[in-house]
Amino acid sequence: MIAPVSETPTAADRRRWARYLVDERAEARVYRELATRKSGEEREILLALVEAERRHEAHWLSLLGGEPAKLPGPGMRTRALAWMARRFGTIFVLALAQNAEGRSPYDAERFATPAMRADEKIHHEVVRGLAARGRRRLSGTFRAAVFGANDGLVSNLALVMGIGATGVAPQFVLFSGVAGLLAGALSMGAGEFVSVKSQRELLTSTEPSAYADDVLPDLDLDANELALVYRTRGLTSAAAIERARTVLEAARAAAPGDRDRAGPGSAEQHEIVGGAWGAAASSFLFFASGAIIPVVPWLFGLSGLAAVLLALVLVGAALLATGALVGLLSGAPPLRRALRQLAIGFGAAAVTYALGLLFGVSAA
Repeated sequence: MIAPVSETPTAADRRRWARYLVDERAEARVYRELATRKSGEEREILLALVEAERRHEAHWLSLLGGEPAKLPGPGMRTRALAWMARRFGTIFVLALAQNAEGRSPYDAERFATPAMRADEKIHHEVVRGLAARGRRRLSGTFRAAVFGANDGLVSNLALVMGIGATGVAPQFVLFSGVAGLLAGALSMGAGEFVSVKSQRELLTSTEPSAYADDVLPDLDLDANELALVYRTRGLTSAAAIERARTVLEAARAAAPGDRDRAGPGSAEQHEIVGGAWGAAASSFLFFASGAIIPVVPWLFGLSGLAAVLLALVLVGAALLATGALVGLLSGAPPLRRALRQLAIGFGAAAVTYALGLLFGVSAA
């Protein structure tokens, strides 16, 4: 509920308003910084967010009766966003901003207007949409890289833990780890190449074809078989007929070289899935980079419990980092994703270690 105008603000109220004022200004600077790296529609959207933050800034300035003599510093979250906006890509900043906009303090602030509360919720959706564009650009190769690294970490940690638990010589653990690295990386690279190549071929086969574009001007408008094409794409009968009529008129008016842009070949763009070779290479390299980490202790001559503990520490740190990165880019809480990734990785390693102990005792 909004406080009446006649309500006398307390010192705590004024301190809170000053904090809101500082944060609104800092958020406006973040969006302005991001806008300098963009062009076209995305730049316009970011600048519109800047104007919205200025409206909120004006509201708190009005309540404060003008610029305060002393203002607090921006919050840690806002400072982190500003720092990242100057140094990192927009996808990371927008992902953080999406989380931040989703935790608006105005829902419980009686001095915030309903319009401001609505603005914050809409800002969350706007930033989410911008972040989604960036995520789509990172699809394919990035997906292969992240999941390749995670697979390498988990699978090779499980392998060396299981082999090590049987009590074999350290050299055999090292050999097994390197063999697992090469086998897994080659398998991941080949599998990713086939997966992305197949996906792109499937998308190509489902795209509308320009096969009949050159005969469009000769079609009988009354017979209108062209409408059947659009009905196969999901349009209703009436909508398909109207669409066919528009396309035929455009095709007859267009120059011959422009007809392919007027006819059935003018398909909507499919989501980019990345290149097959790029996905395969990144999957190979990142699987290998992840899989080498559990082997590092044995590469440096360690063995026994010391090697196992160091491998767990190194892999645990890497799992936390990759889990947090995926959480950040997906707009989810990074810490929760990091801990989930750690639990999955260590869970798999614990199972194989237990099996290795079992087989080691049986062999003895």
